[in-house]
Formats: sequence, structure tokens, C-alpha cells
Amino acid sequence: MAARSSRPNGQQQAGKVCQFKLVLLGESAVGKSSLVLRFVKGQFQEYQESTIGAAFLTQSVCLEDTTVKFEIWDTAGQERYHSLAPMYYRGAQAAIVVYDITNAETFGRAKTWVKELQRQASPNIVIALAGNKADLSVKRAVEYEEAQAYADDNSLLFMETSAKTAMNVNDLFLAIAKKLPKSEPQAGGAGATGRGPRAGVDLNQPSQASKNQCCGN
Repeated sequence: MAARSSRPNGQQQAGKVCQFKLVLLGESAVGKSSLVLRFVKGQFQEYQESTIGAAFLTQSVCLEDTTVKFEIWDTAGQERYHSLAPMYYRGAQAAIVVYDITNAETFGRAKTWVKELQRQASPNIVIALAGNKADLSVKRAVEYEEAQAYADDNSLLFMETSAKTAMNVNDLFLAIAKKLPKSEPQAGGAGATGRGPRAGVDLNQPSQASKNQCCGN
């Protein structure tokens, strides 16, 4: 059984530590920042300011003998920042594409993001589709079955989530962690493509180079 807590963090250190770059994409106001805040800090803010450019956070989950450390880039959803997105998903091993279940247009936009990732991101990137604001299901505009069928057709992980109630938030990141390859050295961490932003993020690790090769024993 995987070692888990209500708020996964780095307190329970497993034998190996693997770092993975993860990016969140989606239309503005779908709740990307709220999902990250809930996952990283276990908090929810009713009125979340719009992200400018991108925000960077880290959080870990424990899987048996491996600690998976996510280096999370939360990107801005406004159209004027779209041209910056490739800098953040370049070199990412995982992506969460978020839409608002009460807004069908955001689901259509999510499909566009998925297509872009399939064309331009790393070939083996793990893509998850998150239908956020599940606590507002009475206002649903996107049916669960429709999103699940789309996810199945495109080999995506899929969950409906609620950053407000914490529904499926930790489970989503845990599912991504389980699907990521942990038997191969990882090429780079947050912004570590050398071409992306903040190429030298300090993650307070004793040896950044060795951590990037963490699962090679």
C-alpha cells in the first residue's frame, strides 16, 4: 500500500526521491491556482487573484519506497499569456489540463490545450484532465460521461475535482505520480530545460544533479 496522508508532503521520506516537472494549463478562472493551493497547502481561498505569467510551487507524495516530488508550474489562463505556455510545458513530464464543469467553453479550450501538448510537449508526457468545481454540479454544463469518453479516446487520466471541498485533488496528483516512470533518470526539473524560465530554481536539495538522477540508484 502507498503511504498517504490527507495532505501529501515530504514528511514521510521514502527510499528514493524522484523529481518531476508538472504544468497546469487551462482557461482563466477554472481554478488552476486553487487546485495547486489545495494540494500544496491544504487551503482554499474563495477569491483567488488571477495568476500573472506563472507561479512555481513544490509538493511531494509518497509511493511505497519512492517519494515523488512535483515541481509545479501554475500558468496564467488569460489569452495574452498563451504564447508563454511552451516555456513552461517544455520538458514537463506531466500536465494537468483544467476546465470548469459549469462552463462548456472551458472544456472546448481544454481540448485545444490537449492537442497542443500532444503536438509539442514531450512524447511521453502524462496528461491528466481535471473537471474542476465539482461542488457546483447543480450548474453542470459538461457531463461527466462526455469528459470521460474524451479522456479515454485520448489516453488521458480524468477526474472531476473540487478545490473548494478537496474532492479528488490529492487523488489526482497521486494518480499522476503512479503513472510517471520512476525507473529511468529524469531529464531536468523545474525550468531545467535551459531554455525555460528560472532555470536555476533552488529546491533546497543537497545535490540537485543527483536528485535529477534519483531513481537510477
